Amino acid sequence: MDNNIDNNMDNKKQYIFDNPKNIQRVLYLLYACCGLLMVLDFVIHRHVSHSWENLPIFYPLYGFVGCVILVLVASWMRTFLMRPEDYYGPVEELDDSKIEIVDVSEGHAKEANNNNKGDRNVDA
Repeated sequence: MDNNIDNNMDNKKQYIFDNPKNIQRVLYLLYACCGLLMVLDFVIHRHVSHSWENLPIFYPLYGFVGCVILVLVASWMRTFLMRPEDYYGPVEELDDSKIEIVDVSEGHAKEANNNNKGDRNVDA
């Protein structure tokens, strides 16, 4: 039994971010892009509307401060928007006797596909 489980794990498809080295490469690429943009901030001439936009790394600081303020405002709003877990009513225990077993064999699937055009049967 355990051997079967191991074989299923070995046959599992590998995705690009399953390898930790690929995640590290993406992070290095992100750091390199941030560094390049920071260097370009000193080189590229900008057409600014206000004098404070000429300050070095103004836009990254502005974005960081904006994100911090957004998080602080969201945590403050949580105090009066948060509802208790049983806000919509008490949580009921699952009763196994109420579970209906549905047969999904081919015969029922063919019947479900015989809907008329315009029927709103989402189970088909």
